[in-house]
Amino acid sequence: MTDKETERAPEARLDPRYSDDSAAAIPWPDAEALLSAAELFWISTVRPDGRPHVTPLPAVWAHGALHFCTGPDERKAKNLAHNPHAVLTTGTNIWDKGYDLVVEGEAVRVSDDGRLRELAAAWETKYGDFWHFEVKDGYFHHGPGHAVVYAVAPRTVFGFGKGEPFSQTRWRF
Repeated sequence: MTDKETERAPEARLDPRYSDDSAAAIPWPDAEALLSAAELFWISTVRPDGRPHVTPLPAVWAHGALHFCTGPDERKAKNLAHNPHAVLTTGTNIWDKGYDLVVEGEAVRVSDDGRLRELAAAWETKYGDFWHFEVKDGYFHHGPGHAVVYAVAPRTVFGFGKGEPFSQTRWRF
C-alpha cells in the first residue's frame, strides 16, 4: 500500500435515525485506535453455496487495514477464494456500554515476505509469544503448519456507540 492509501481520510456521517440528539461521530483516528487495540474479531465470509460463515479470530491493524491469518484449507480461506468480500466485527457483548465496529471490505492476500515479517512482529507484540510466526515463501509458519495472511482495507466502517449517548456512525472510504 502506498502512503496515500494509508492516510486517506474517510467521510464520517452520523445516522440521526439511530443516534441520540446529543451524539457526535467519533473521529476516525479514535476508531482506528479501537481497531488497533481490539483483541478479538468475528469474521464473516460467504460459502460458495451462499450460506454465511462466521468465526472468531485475532487481527492486527496496520497500513490502513485489518490483517488476519488462516490455514489455506480452512473454511474462511476456501470462502475467500470464491468471494473475497468479508466483514470483521469487534466490540463488547454489553448492550449499553462500549463501542462496536463493523469493517466491510475485500480480503486481499499478503505474500511479500518483508511485509509478512513486519506483520509477524506486530502479531507477537500484540498477542505474545504464542503468536510467534516465522515467514517463508509468502506464508506465516507456526509449528507444523502454515497460514495465509489477508488484509482487509475498509470500504465502509460502521461504529455503534452504546450507552448515553447511543450513536451510529458510518465512515466511507
